[in-house]
Amino acid sequence: MTTPVVAHTRSELKAAREALSSRDVAVVMTMGALHDGHATLIRAARERHDHVIVTIFLNPLQFGPKEDLSRYPRTFDADMEICTTAGVDVVFAPTPDVVYPDGDPGVRVASGPLGEVLEGKSRHGHFDGVLTVVGKLLHLTAARSAYFGQKDAQQLLLIRRMVKDLDFPVDVVSVPTVRESDGLAMSSRNMYLTESDREVALCLSAALRAGAGAAPFGPSAIRRAAREVLVEEPLALVDYLVLVHPHTLADVPEWYRGEALLAVAARVGTTRLIDNTPVVVGPGGGAIDVFSDVPFARANADV
Repeated sequence: MTTPVVAHTRSELKAAREALSSRDVAVVMTMGALHDGHATLIRAARERHDHVIVTIFLNPLQFGPKEDLSRYPRTFDADMEICTTAGVDVVFAPTPDVVYPDGDPGVRVASGPLGEVLEGKSRHGHFDGVLTVVGKLLHLTAARSAYFGQKDAQQLLLIRRMVKDLDFPVDVVSVPTVRESDGLAMSSRNMYLTESDREVALCLSAALRAGAGAAPFGPSAIRRAAREVLVEEPLALVDYLVLVHPHTLADVPEWYRGEALLAVAARVGTTRLIDNTPVVVGPGGGAIDVFSDVPFARANADV
């Protein structure tokens, strides 16, 4: 294993990029606190491309005034171990003044209506910050492909729309959500959970699995099955549970048949968690290869 080249400045990144033997480069963007979900993204990129760049940047633009940026975990040494094991070539770890040399940017990428619902409704301006930094990092890394996880489904959709609408010369590749053995979606925020919080958090994936199991019977059955699991866990403060079209995020009507996204967000203890599963609605439908190896976990199941 070779330790990745670490670049902290634009000039260091440019030099590291030019030293690569091929222009076939993929990027995996992170805010640090890497886990096996990130490692899965890196490995997927490594399998398909000659080189992989990982960005580690805690982007202040995507944190709202009531969100504690200083609380976000910083684990650079452990992150480097994961990057080394996964075969990363370059790690770009800039500070905010490198990414935003003139301070708070006067021009940002607007996420539009798709960024104002679901997560955007609860975190106003969040996706504008995400798209702005993703756009900048795509330019700086000059990657041919960018890999993102399905767990952040709304973010993934918006990045794809930005790339398409603004003609970025990059392929956006999604990788299925990586889960713990009990079904909990891997997230850097999981380290905030206490042991009891973690038991409560299982209701999110349990609700998704229950909803997916009702997919052959239509949208109402899906929503009802998922909701029944969530109401059994009063310590999970649900923000939303929705069944929406995967490209418009509009609620699907009762007559709808085809691919949809079942998504949930809830606060557990002091931590806000999100999860989702793509489903096929209608006869023969169900989850799209998301929970195939995950046992059903009721809301109060042991971890």
